[in-house]
Amino acid sequence: MADMIDLQLMMFTLIIIGLMVKKIGIIGTTGQKNITNLVVNVILPCNIFKSFLVDFSSDIMADFIMIFMISLIIQVATVLAGFVLFPATTEARRKCLRYGTLCSNAGFMGNPVAEGVFGSMGLTLASIYLIPQRTMMWSEGIAIFTEAPSKKALAKKVVTHPCIVSCILGLLFMFTGWHFPGFAEDVITSISNCNTAMSMMVIGMILADADPRTLVDKDILYYTVLRLVIIPLLVWIPCRLAHVDSLVMGVSVLLAAMPAGATTSILAAQYDGDAEFAVKMVVFSTAASLLTTPIWSMLLV
Repeated sequence: MADMIDLQLMMFTLIIIGLMVKKIGIIGTTGQKNITNLVVNVILPCNIFKSFLVDFSSDIMADFIMIFMISLIIQVATVLAGFVLFPATTEARRKCLRYGTLCSNAGFMGNPVAEGVFGSMGLTLASIYLIPQRTMMWSEGIAIFTEAPSKKALAKKVVTHPCIVSCILGLLFMFTGWHFPGFAEDVITSISNCNTAMSMMVIGMILADADPRTLVDKDILYYTVLRLVIIPLLVWIPCRLAHVDSLVMGVSVLLAAMPAGATTSILAAQYDGDAEFAVKMVVFSTAASLLTTPIWSMLLV
């Protein structure tokens, strides 16, 4: 319990630091965008690749298959749920809500949380869990806002995404036992170690842009409860009843409990969505997750 509290306090402090550097002008909008790109395209892929440098066993493969299937079921269920859960709102808001239900911030915030709570194997399982979500993000997720991409465009988006590439390389190195030269692995490890600090500070920068007086309305509150409480609860109960391995269950539930992804606001601004509403979804659900994530973490450990 003491370690869990220390972890959450550390992450919360990093978020506050990110909020402050944005508020006082050390980092501007362009700097925030550049740091986010650095995390997604360099730091996070190194973090994912490093997580696969473990001794392979049949037990690991069974866990990989199980968490992949759980994630796939979650993605299909959230796609279907998006059609029926938001009838009493505008079409522009509905697009944001459907996308936010399908694509959480697990790919950005989930990895450091999974690693902090469950260690290196938690990060490895999180990387496998995120493969279906990243695939849906660039297919059904885009189709919510615009026309569905062609199969060729979808395949290119998925296969060339740095996080997917790092998963493929990580699996290859884990299965074969290959290793980079010592200095190269040291470089990857050094970059990987930046992930938690940089990811949490970017979350703080997102929070810094919010006006707390206009953050909440009934749609945002409804979405936040759905995203942070109902969805993970609907993952946790069946996993418990099916006696799923505790580590697989823990990572699955914790990543299902992540807030709205930042891409919600990006796509809403780019296409025919309510961009202001999308920003509020991201900011409020992220702020609320500072309370719900520690609770889920303590329940699952």
